[in-house]
Amino acid sequence: MRTMIAAIAGLCVTPLLLTQAPAEDRFRLERTENGYVRMDTETGTMSLCREQSGELVCQSAAEEQQALENENGNLRERVSRLEERVDALEGDTAADLSVEQEFEQAMGMMERFFRRFMDMVQGFEQEQEEPLQNGGTEQPDRT
Repeated sequence: MRTMIAAIAGLCVTPLLLTQAPAEDRFRLERTENGYVRMDTETGTMSLCREQSGELVCQSAAEEQQALENENGNLRERVSRLEERVDALEGDTAADLSVEQEFEQAMGMMERFFRRFMDMVQGFEQEQEEPLQNGGTEQPDRT
């Protein structure tokens, strides 16, 4: 009888022991490139863990995902504001110069280019004429 009671008690207690796994069996830890992933084998929730100051600091994957989504939203807002600023700046310079002003500006640059070019040509011509004015013989450079 005693053995029968022990067997029945054993059959009743065994399922309780199996459903309450020790803490070390409840969580599964896997190494990743950036740290660890901890999975709760009972609930299926996952946490991302990193080593900081010799301790393992875990944050749930949902919190991490929410933080990334918030950061992504902030970055999208910043990019949008920067694009608006660029559009505004490009629009200002285009609006400031009319077609006639652009033409006058281009002509002014061309005029400066040709004046400098002509000055250079005249300088070369003068260098060529100097030896002829000195009797046909070239003078040595005195530097």
